[in-house]
Amino acid sequence: MQPFTTLTGTIAPLNQSNVDTDQIIPKQYLKTIQRTGLKEGLFADWRQRADGSPNPDFFMNQPCYQDAPILLTGENFGCGSSREHAPWALLDYGFRCILAPSFADIFYNNCFQNGILPIVLTLAEVQSLFDRVARNSQYQLTIDLPQQRVRLPEGEEYAFTIDPFRKDCLLKGLDAIGVTLQHESAITAYEARRSRETPWLFQP
Repeated sequence: MQPFTTLTGTIAPLNQSNVDTDQIIPKQYLKTIQRTGLKEGLFADWRQRADGSPNPDFFMNQPCYQDAPILLTGENFGCGSSREHAPWALLDYGFRCILAPSFADIFYNNCFQNGILPIVLTLAEVQSLFDRVARNSQYQLTIDLPQQRVRLPEGEEYAFTIDPFRKDCLLKGLDAIGVTLQHESAITAYEARRSRETPWLFQP
């Protein structure tokens, strides 16, 4: 998993509340367990019109947001089913940070396991950012994870909270497997000792 320290980039606006995981990545794209290639299905039902042509009003079809690494959205983002394909698709597209007033719990947890930083801001702060993006489609922020600050180009800062363990994992680029492998030598030593003490358990 790629470490997350600081990130500066353009904000992509999705001004909707209660965006569920079926809208993030529709069910027809769940046939794979690979984490790559899912960006093609990200917000597929909104990116396309009924005839399959691109919807020019949707942010992903607007050139100014093509490489935006920060997603700005509404309350209760990621609700619905617990599919981990949702953060996979967002990460595959290039999003490393999501700003919202609130997140669905399971989606919020899955973001950390996949190297995405979900930041909870107040409704007023989120609305202020939507207003600024509306005036400037190339509006950029700096996300400072070590200092837990969202830095605006005008000099303002928004503070955010994060669980210390999750913060440490993001800074080091560790998912659950990575955390376990930090204890690889102890695990290897335990397995070697157990194979000596109870060899019948390790017979093929």
